[in-house]
Amino acid sequence: MLAPTSAPPSSPPPLSDATLDQLFASELPVGLAVLDHELRYRRINPTLAAFNGVPPAQALGRCVSEVLPLAWPQLQPLLRRVLDAGEPLLGCELRLEVPSRPGELSQWEASYLPIRGGDGGVQGVLVQAVNQSVQQEAERRQRTSAARLRRVLDSLFAFVGVLDLDGTVLEANRAPLEAAGISLEDVQGRPFWDTYWWSYDPAMQRWLREAVRAAAQGQVVRQDVVVRMRGDARVTVDFMLAPMLDDEGRVQHLVPSGIDVSDRVAGERALRASEARFRSVFEAAPDGMTLVDVQGRMLLANRAMGRLFGSEASELVGGCIDRLVPTTDRPAHADHIRSYFADAQPRLMGKRKRLQGLRSDGSLFNIEVGLNPIPGSEPPEVLATVVDIDDRLAAQALLERALKEKTALLNEVHHRVKNNLQIVSSLLRLQSRHVDEPVRAVLRESQSRVKAMALTHQLLYERSDFSALELGPYLSRLAALLREAYVEPGKDIAMQLDLPGEGLSISLQAAVPCGLIVNELVTNALKHAFQQRSQGCIRIRATRDAQGLFEIEVADDGPGMQALPDHDQCQTLGYQLIPLLADQLEARLALVAGPGTCIRLAFRQPGGAA
Repeated sequence: MLAPTSAPPSSPPPLSDATLDQLFASELPVGLAVLDHELRYRRINPTLAAFNGVPPAQALGRCVSEVLPLAWPQLQPLLRRVLDAGEPLLGCELRLEVPSRPGELSQWEASYLPIRGGDGGVQGVLVQAVNQSVQQEAERRQRTSAARLRRVLDSLFAFVGVLDLDGTVLEANRAPLEAAGISLEDVQGRPFWDTYWWSYDPAMQRWLREAVRAAAQGQVVRQDVVVRMRGDARVTVDFMLAPMLDDEGRVQHLVPSGIDVSDRVAGERALRASEARFRSVFEAAPDGMTLVDVQGRMLLANRAMGRLFGSEASELVGGCIDRLVPTTDRPAHADHIRSYFADAQPRLMGKRKRLQGLRSDGSLFNIEVGLNPIPGSEPPEVLATVVDIDDRLAAQALLERALKEKTALLNEVHHRVKNNLQIVSSLLRLQSRHVDEPVRAVLRESQSRVKAMALTHQLLYERSDFSALELGPYLSRLAALLREAYVEPGKDIAMQLDLPGEGLSISLQAAVPCGLIVNELVTNALKHAFQQRSQGCIRIRATRDAQGLFEIEVADDGPGMQALPDHDQCQTLGYQLIPLLADQLEARLALVAGPGTCIRLAFRQPGGAA
């Protein structure tokens, strides 16, 4: 860790890496960089990178001479002096050419401080620099932007202003000032409700105080209000007070605005256009739509609604919506309408039980209905959207039937595979009775491998879930089978299982190679770890972390192994199979240090599934 100091090693301890990371990531107005003894950038903050005109990723690890070649002749003696003498250089005034301003010299103010290591020797340089030319240009742009904003505000006919969060007037454009016959100085710095426009009416002032409080909390307040203008005249304006948010969503200022609405022709024209757009969308909608009042009368109906129920849309308008449901359902349907309007809320399709619609010819069909209350309607109205779902229900029934058939087929397949593997296992056992001991041992190992695969299909068949297998119960039953097959009479070999009962699902694709690996590891432990002993313990542990990484450990308390056998030179089939199966899982095999032998298998499910 490098930390700047201009004093001997007895100075305060250096900053931690975490503190430096936070410091260099923060948006400071001063550029910072850490250079090592070779004057290569080891850290650089965004401010200095912007001053230089070179992104941090392109600067880190490179020498100053590469990043700022045109400035290097002036910077080199200063930096070398700090490294060689170990003394800081403070407040240096420089004129440099950097990539951010090619072809011109920028005015810089910089300080260079030595960075000492634990032995007190200088290991690098801390750079603190400000490109004054860039800052001056930014300040000039800010002043220009502010002047432009003032010109834009003053050119607006509408009333626009800026308030502090407590309602103090900061800015107001020219139009409302001239209309009221006052100047900016008359309102600037005063509470908004105490200005000339509002001071004629205490009730209006109280309302405005509440509006300021609500807007400061992030609400938008809008209402037609009366304001005072020149000569004590009154004008009705559409007034709005809205919060101005920063990039993080916090309210920084309040923006009052208003327009004269005495001439509502434009508003009425916009309303008619809006109604025309609604009508166009309403009629063109592919689903049936109807506007219903609190009495259940259909006020509007589109063409799709008429097609659904076998009528012209005009024939539905004015009628009761109860006529569109079966006669037996009408009393209950009327109760549903009354209860809905008592607390009208948007209701999505499919959130209620299935409904039936009644066509004009008396036929019934299945429907779904979505309800959306119309805001501000008085008396209340709701827009109902109706969809014919007969085709969808028929398709769903076909899918469900096909799913049941496929489930039954998979169940039968796993059952038959399990039975066939058990037959193979039985054949191997029968064959082992008629061969010599070395061949019998090989047949027994093959039989255990077949049982491991058969156990996979047996558990899938028992659970009727063919997508995944519970690893804990699988390995528990596999361990029991292996202990029964390999533990000789008179030996007491314990199986210590650290396995979850449920919740550790593994895909079928991964279960078979995983089970075979555990089979080989446990079989090897039972055969070799306890040759000179009558007692021992084998431990099997399986876990999965939050990122979906499975870890399986098979350990014994035998004499242990120095290293995993080499795949190419290994003479046993088991240790030839294990690396191949691990490759199939894309798993890592590791020999864990400790008493006895402990082999760890770490893998993720195929496709990254957890």
